[in-house]
Amino acid sequence: MHKTKRAIFDKSMQLFADKGYNDTSIEEITAVAGIAKGTFYYHFSSKEEVFNFLIDEGMKLLMNNIELKTNKAQNSIAKLKAVILIQIKIVIKYENFIRLILSEMWGKDKRSLKCKQCLLDYVDIIEKVVQDGIDKGEIKSKDAETIAYNIFGLISACLIKKQKNDGDIDIISTYEQFCKGMGL
Repeated sequence: MHKTKRAIFDKSMQLFADKGYNDTSIEEITAVAGIAKGTFYYHFSSKEEVFNFLIDEGMKLLMNNIELKTNKAQNSIAKLKAVILIQIKIVIKYENFIRLILSEMWGKDKRSLKCKQCLLDYVDIIEKVVQDGIDKGEIKSKDAETIAYNIFGLISACLIKKQKNDGDIDIISTYEQFCKGMGL
């Protein structure tokens, strides 16, 4: 990604996560990114386009990480553990993305529906891994959907813990405790 586009990407993500989409202006994005308005419009036609780019790129990163790690796993338990570890790392490394997508999913407008659909697609991937484990007898529960949403809920739990602990989360401890609690 071009350096200027990266600056727009990073600063937009931060502003949208901190202030929300509606309360962030293109003027603020350009000021914080240290670029002229014309430079912004060279890379993006609108604030909406920046938002869609942020969501698409963030989801692509998350999905690619999951696909890469789960393809290497030997069984469903190992795949679920990989997903859990990736989620914890994503919350730490890309907190603004997680805050953005979670905060913007509530509502009925286009942005909200896009965020909601991205998250539902993500949970669906987790559910398929769980269902595969159930079908193979590797997971005892029969409720793949509830397990998938519990795993997804770890994202919110990590964000809250990160806020409480001034940004400090022990990745390994969080991962081990969650897996233990899930019986994995």
